[in-house]
Amino acid sequence: MIDIKEILSLLPHRYPFLLVDKVLELTENKSAIGIKNVTINEPFFVGHFPGQPVMPGVLIVEAMAQLAGILAFKSGVAGTSVYFMSMDKVKFRKPVFPGDQLRLEVTVTHMRGNVWKFAATATVEGQLKSEAEFTAMVSDKKL
Repeated sequence: MIDIKEILSLLPHRYPFLLVDKVLELTENKSAIGIKNVTINEPFFVGHFPGQPVMPGVLIVEAMAQLAGILAFKSGVAGTSVYFMSMDKVKFRKPVFPGDQLRLEVTVTHMRGNVWKFAATATVEGQLKSEAEFTAMVSDKKL
């Protein structure tokens, strides 16, 4: 298991944009399973949506990408940041609400140097909430 202290040492993201709380399983160069605990204290719930809070889908995809970054870094890829290059087949199946524990799963589908392709899902209590395929690049360059 990878705890929040180690996640902070791997990713440059910080509150309120760090979206992975822990990693349950990680197999280098293959896959990872992580958790995002969704709480009503998240800053985005103030405006998305008042009276009916729903986690923005784009942040669910970002959480998947952050887990993918952790996987890449733990697999020995050198760099300081992970950047999206493309997102494909993104689907939002059901909403994610405060109190949900979002289970993130990413699988490497292709890798070449510092460019990786992933398939990812986000579930709550076994129910599919979102899925995506994306390509990301690990880089030392500052944008």
